[in-house]
Amino acid sequence: MSKIKLPSGVSSFEKIRKNGFYYVDKTELIQNILESEAEVILITRPRRFGKTLNMDMLDHFFDIRKYSKKLFEGLSISNHSDLCDQWMNRYPTVFVSFKKVYGLDFNSAFNRLSTVITELFNQYLYLLDSEKLTDYQRSVFTHIANAQYTAEDMKNSLSLLLMMLNQYYGKKVILLIDEYDVPMAKASSNGYYNEMVDVMKGLMQALKDNSCLQFAVISGCLRIAKESIFTGTNNFVSDTITDSRLNEYFGFVQSEVDQLLIDSGMSEKRELIQKWYDGYHFGEFDVYCPWDVINYVRDLQYNPEKKPASYWINTSDNAIIRSFIDYAGDSISDKLETLMAGGYIIQHIDENMTYDYLHSSEDNLWNILYLTGYLTNKRELTDSVPDDMIALEIPNAEIKEIYRTTVLTWFKETVVTWNRSRLFEAVWNGNTEVMSEEMNQLLRRTISYHDYKEDYYHAFLAGIFTGAGYMVESNKEHGEGRSDVVVKSKRTGMVAIFEVKYAKQGEQLDKKCDEALKQIDKKKYSQEYMYEYDKALCYGISFFKKRCLVKKK
Repeated sequence: MSKIKLPSGVSSFEKIRKNGFYYVDKTELIQNILESEAEVILITRPRRFGKTLNMDMLDHFFDIRKYSKKLFEGLSISNHSDLCDQWMNRYPTVFVSFKKVYGLDFNSAFNRLSTVITELFNQYLYLLDSEKLTDYQRSVFTHIANAQYTAEDMKNSLSLLLMMLNQYYGKKVILLIDEYDVPMAKASSNGYYNEMVDVMKGLMQALKDNSCLQFAVISGCLRIAKESIFTGTNNFVSDTITDSRLNEYFGFVQSEVDQLLIDSGMSEKRELIQKWYDGYHFGEFDVYCPWDVINYVRDLQYNPEKKPASYWINTSDNAIIRSFIDYAGDSISDKLETLMAGGYIIQHIDENMTYDYLHSSEDNLWNILYLTGYLTNKRELTDSVPDDMIALEIPNAEIKEIYRTTVLTWFKETVVTWNRSRLFEAVWNGNTEVMSEEMNQLLRRTISYHDYKEDYYHAFLAGIFTGAGYMVESNKEHGEGRSDVVVKSKRTGMVAIFEVKYAKQGEQLDKKCDEALKQIDKKKYSQEYMYEYDKALCYGISFFKKRCLVKKK
């Protein structure tokens, strides 16, 4: 196995190139952007698909303050010598990221935004030496650089900076804005959306009818249209996951993953990586999440037996799924279960979404999950889906695992709020009729996350008692075999032993209960509790979809 230096978490193009990190060449993006001749290009992709690295690469290519020829040597764009001569390090370039602009209230978020703008202005202090500045420009610039400015100064700051760079260099300016929608996403979650939108609309005035602007490239997760942030922008082009223009530059295509596996000596992992991290359908391209592939191959270099992991869990805002599940009614719950069982649903998708309308309709919830990468287009069904609809599915095993763990956590937390006193009383009194009735009610209120297999019902049963504070043992060795769930009650001096069976048909529920009871008896599950507890209650419980039957030995 060949060890290669993988840039896990590195989004600096310069650092990757100077320090010998493995780089999947995406520099043809430069030519595509220039060929579009658009004044403003908005690129929306889910998080962790390489937006920031690509934006940083564009900054190093265009910025007149840099000398980047060596960074691009051997890369695809260097083959276009005329284009490089005309554009490489030829234009004043402003690159700003809003990914750190967040807070629990507007003031804290505004302060973070102020810090971002202040640090940006401090990169250009040399502009103050220009004799072309007016006293007003010099004064406002100085106030911003010293973090002493009004809200109006903040809104006009990007326009001012572009104007001063244009005056200084005698050239139009290239503007690069990364994660432009993060401030509004965080504002929506914390209740100050309208205030933040007002500030961001002011900043984005730099894009509209600005004679100092050569062109702008903006990246984010959603295209925010309702608030008219981009209204009035001339020659505006939006590139989303349904388009095919730039999709091969965000994410890894199959040939790139294959080459990475060859270079790292891990070609035998191809199918496993494909199952876990492939499956995103952007326009006409099938792509992998690059964050996942890089992290898993890196881990494999240290541990060849390493199993795939969900690298999104600790990096992306998976709270979106939780809020979705909390909102879920019967229709949404049924569709979630279909998706998690490997099926697909047909939905209307509107890419002009806004964060504050997340829960305004069921369609908006599906929109968000699609646009943020938690669902993808099942493209092979395109011909049979109405023009204004789309077939959605979970893209891969990693995202399915995120749904599964989120649903399981939701169940464990919400089961505490359910009134289960009647159920517990029935358990300790041996009333199987009431137990069956209560568990059927609980089942109807849950979201199945594993296609109705025994491990789902096992977790369901254990979760009911764990959430109520009982001592619960799962799959513990007992007697001559392995019981599914054991619930202990010191207060009553009793222990309840459950053996779970899955019925393939509803008519088999009674038979499966009998099988479970025979197994408890044959394997002598209750024997070890004879001296510790006054009484051991043995239950056979069978499940079919959202129905169950309980029988007692």
